Amino acid sequence: MDVVAGSGSPVDPSAALEQLRGIQEVIEASPTLRNALLSPAVSPPRKRAVMTRLLAPLNISQPVRNFLYVVIDHRRVAEFASIVEAYEALLDERLGYVRADVASAQPLPEAQRARLAEEISRVSGKKAKLRFSTDPALVGGVVARIGSTVYDGSVRGQLDRLRVMLAKA
Repeated sequence: MDVVAGSGSPVDPSAALEQLRGIQEVIEASPTLRNALLSPAVSPPRKRAVMTRLLAPLNISQPVRNFLYVVIDHRRVAEFASIVEAYEALLDERLGYVRADVASAQPLPEAQRARLAEEISRVSGKKAKLRFSTDPALVGGVVARIGSTVYDGSVRGQLDRLRVMLAKA
């Protein structure tokens, strides 16, 4: 992140993210390639040479290619998807976005998704990037997680709170 976000970098941080995702897709698309990259029997220079040839059509920038070589040399290819996810989180943070995971009992219509994004942006003070999932156990409503903070507006959450109140009475 620091290399591509630094002044004078020829690579835009968002373009670097797209390049990293492209590399991730290439690795995940071929189990044979993934096994070769994970194998200690294949030398790091050979792994780098293979990746250079495979990535030539993608026009990967030199800083991103060098980063890939560091990942290969340090035998961290198995963690590449996590590395890309962490890079994206850092990029979002630098750009002033907050990430939120939103779970609902059923898929939400686009209008509700937009309202949730607005509300989470208002609460957090940053522009929200939401990832939606479904969880039938919620019965209804939504649960939003922003970092370690959970906003539970689900029917299941309300029932759990009611159960605790009745147990105290």
